[in-house]
Amino acid sequence: MAWSYEKLWKRIEEYGINKSKLRDEAGFRPATLSRLSHNEPVNMAILARICGYLHCNIGDIVDYVPEIKEMEAHPDDQGLEG
Repeated sequence: MAWSYEKLWKRIEEYGINKSKLRDEAGFRPATLSRLSHNEPVNMAILARICGYLHCNIGDIVDYVPEIKEMEAHPDDQGLEG
């Protein structure tokens, strides 16, 4: 599975915040910032802290991007209605 934090970077840009300030203000380590920058998964508690700082929901900063292998493995799931 893959994650995209593109919405996070757009949001902080709109707010005039750089990544270092986000890290310092939301209270997480440089290694976590690196994981976010490389679209790697991070702990939900970190995402909750970021959301608290930015006054938003997780869906406002994170997207789930299914890998092609996952989509091919479950072709019947493509048209699911919820």
